[in-house]
Amino acid sequence: MQTELLAEARRQAEICNACRYCEGYCSVFPALHAERAFSDGDLTQLANLCHNCRGCYYACQYTAPHEFELNLPQALANVRQDSWEEFAFPQSAARAFQKSGVMIAVATVLGFALLFWAAQALASMGGDGFYAVLSHNAMVAIFLPAFLFPLASLGLSLRRYWRATGGERLRLSDLVQAFGAAANMRNLSGGHGDGCNFEDEDRFTQARRAVHQAVMYGFLLCFASTSVATVMHYGFDIPAPYGLLSLPKLLGLSGGVLLVVGCFEMIRLKLKSDRHLGAAHAWGGEIGFIGLLGFVALSGLLLYGLGETAAMPALLVLHLGAVLAFFLLTPFTKMAHGFYRLAALTRDAQRVRKTTP
Repeated sequence: MQTELLAEARRQAEICNACRYCEGYCSVFPALHAERAFSDGDLTQLANLCHNCRGCYYACQYTAPHEFELNLPQALANVRQDSWEEFAFPQSAARAFQKSGVMIAVATVLGFALLFWAAQALASMGGDGFYAVLSHNAMVAIFLPAFLFPLASLGLSLRRYWRATGGERLRLSDLVQAFGAAANMRNLSGGHGDGCNFEDEDRFTQARRAVHQAVMYGFLLCFASTSVATVMHYGFDIPAPYGLLSLPKLLGLSGGVLLVVGCFEMIRLKLKSDRHLGAAHAWGGEIGFIGLLGFVALSGLLLYGLGETAAMPALLVLHLGAVLAFFLLTPFTKMAHGFYRLAALTRDAQRVRKTTP
């Protein structure tokens, strides 16, 4: 991990520890104030616990032009981004995506779409709906390894993170607390529950919390849709296509709408925000990932709406290309931050448990 980033984060954390004005802002500050000295692992944990709501920056009296020049959101964002790249497997892929995320996302989607177009020779000519373009067996053969690879890669990455931050044996109570904090995005509500200053220093808003929830729950609904369809296909011998009022369709459509709205609203908020308060070199990677996830959802909705038209084959290969690109790039994109954040919240729950009488 880059020593200069850790050194700057350590300097700012020590000043914040002496001031303590922002103690009630989010989970970062109780964890920060519990330490007297900060190891590299402590700083990595604090960085991944930070949700970059930026309220502490706008409240701070020691930001530039003060000689201390504090910018804790940026210092932690730099360490956080560097930790994701350091722990990623393989590291080179993570660094490349953060540098040129938009270009890599577009090229990967188009490349896989062309491969799917060529793979139509494998299609089951007697299939219904999408399976008339690409057979069910071909889809399984392609997407099952693509689904397992990011799980294995993220597993290795999180294991490295857990060791680096001094994580201990897990307890159910730690996981319950961490999942609860992640489910309601508590750390994006601000110290007083009014929201954060991500868009404007003088305006508290819950917008960023709301779009994060839309993206998270939209993704979970889409995942649930795929899972239910898999059980119906293999467990009950009920193959696709499914009707509008079927459970896979209801879950998938609602999840897709939430994802589209959440992703495009998140891009809008990022374009309005001050880049100086985040990891500037990761801007392309963040926009690339959000755009890719939004396109996966949008192409899926268009595919459903135009599935009976001549546009269906072209839409299908684009959608499948986007889904495959999303899966394979997940360990190296901003998608990984959700897993790291959950690990950081779990680690913090351990800290709270050990320090609570």
